[in-house]
Amino acid sequence: MKSLLDKVNAKLNAQGGFLKAVSVLVGGTAFAQGIALLSLPILTRLYNPDDFSLFAVYFSLLAILSVSSCLRFEIAVPIPKKDSEAIQLVILAIISNFCISLLIGFIIWIFHSEIIEILKQPNFSTFIWLIPIGVFFSGMYNALQYWTTRKKNFYLIVKTRMTQSLSGVLIQIVMGLFGYNALGLIIGQIVKVSAGIRSLSVNFWLDASNVIKSIRLNTLKIVFKKNDHFPKYSTFEAFANSAGIQIPIIIIAALSIGPEAGYLMLAVQIMAIPMRFLGGAISQVYLANAPEALDRGEIRLYTLNVLKELVKYGISILVLIGILSPVVIKYILGSNWAYVGILISWMIPWFIFQLLSSPISMIMHIVKKQKEMMILTIFGFVFKVSFLYIQYYFDKRYLVESYAISNAIFYFICFFVFTKNAKFVSYDYFYLVRKAAPTLFIVVIVAIILMYILKRLGL
Repeated sequence: MKSLLDKVNAKLNAQGGFLKAVSVLVGGTAFAQGIALLSLPILTRLYNPDDFSLFAVYFSLLAILSVSSCLRFEIAVPIPKKDSEAIQLVILAIISNFCISLLIGFIIWIFHSEIIEILKQPNFSTFIWLIPIGVFFSGMYNALQYWTTRKKNFYLIVKTRMTQSLSGVLIQIVMGLFGYNALGLIIGQIVKVSAGIRSLSVNFWLDASNVIKSIRLNTLKIVFKKNDHFPKYSTFEAFANSAGIQIPIIIIAALSIGPEAGYLMLAVQIMAIPMRFLGGAISQVYLANAPEALDRGEIRLYTLNVLKELVKYGISILVLIGILSPVVIKYILGSNWAYVGILISWMIPWFIFQLLSSPISMIMHIVKKQKEMMILTIFGFVFKVSFLYIQYYFDKRYLVESYAISNAIFYFICFFVFTKNAKFVSYDYFYLVRKAAPTLFIVVIVAIILMYILKRLGL
C-alpha cells in the first residue's frame, strides 16, 4: 500500500507538481460547481425566465466592468521574480479597483435615466445601483486571488471557491422562497463574488505586511511605469473580450420580444460548470508555471502537455453534454426551460474552442504580446456584435443561435493565435487530434446508446 501511495504521489508531483495542483483545484472546483449544478433545478422553479433575463443584464454589466476594474495589474502579480514587486502590483490593483468602482457609481448617478433607456429595461432601474458594489467585491477577490496563485496556495483558493458557491446559492434560494424575484439572484451573485475575500486578505497580509509597511508613493510609481503595458493594453483587451461576450447578451435582452436573454443566461451558466471544472483549474496552474517554462525554453512542450489533457477528456465531455442536453434539460429544470437544452447544443463548438484557448491565453501576457492580444479581442467584439446585428436584420428569431456561431468562429481563431505564440509547429495540431480521437469516438457511441435507451423509455 505504501508503495502504491508513493507512486501516486510521485505522479502528482511530476512536471513541477502540475498534476497535484490541478487535482487540488479540480477537486475544489468540482465541489463548488456541483453545488451550483444541484441548485439550478431549485432556482428555475423559484424564478421565472423574466427574472433570469434581468439577472442576465446585471451579470453581463458586472462581467464587463469588473474584468478591468483592477487595470489588469492583478494578472501581472505571478510574473515578477521578486515578491516585493508582486506585492506592490497587488496594492496597485486594489487602489485601481476602489477608484473605478467609485467612478462607476458616479456615472450611474449622473446618467441613470439614460442608461436605463439604452438598456430598454425599465425594471432594472433599482438593480443598477448594485453594479458598483459587485464590481468592487469582484475586483478585490481577483487581486488577492492572483497573489495566492503566485504563492501556489491552491488549497486556500479551493476553500474560498467552496465558500462562494455555498453562500451564493443559499442566499438565492432563501430570497427566492420569500419571493424576491430577480433581486434574489443579484444579491446571491454579490455574495458569491465577495465570499472568501477575508481569508485571502488575511493570507496576503501575513505574507506581505513587512513590504506593505515600507511601500512609498515613489516606489509604486516605479512599479506602475514598469508594468504600464498592462493598463495600456491588457485593460482594453480584457474589456473588449468581456464586452464581446456580454454585450451581445444585453443586445439580445433589448432587441428580443421574449425572455431569450434569460434562456441564454441559464445555458451559459450550465456550460460554465464543466468549463470551470475542466479549464479554470488548469488555467491558474498554467499561469503559475508558464513563466518558468518560458525561461527554461520549454513553453511549447509545457503548453502541449496542458492541451493534451484537455483534448483527451474535455472535448469528449462537452460533446456528450451537447448530444444529451436537448432531451434531459427539460426534466432537470422544468418544462418552461426546454429551449435551454437546444441552445446548449448550439454552443458546443463555441465551448470546445474556448476550452482549448482560454487556459493558455495568458501566453500572450507572458511573452509580452499585450498589444496583439488587445487587437485580437477588439476584433472579436466588433465581429460578434456585427454578426448579431446582421442576423437581426435578416431574421431576429435566431439571435441566440447566431451569437453561439460567432463565438465558435472567434475562439477558433484565438486557439491558433495562442498556440503559435507558444511556438507550436504543424505536427502539434495533428498530435492533439490523434489524442482526442479515441476518447471522442467512445463518447459518441455511448451517447448514441443513451439516446436510444431514452427514446425506448418514451423520453
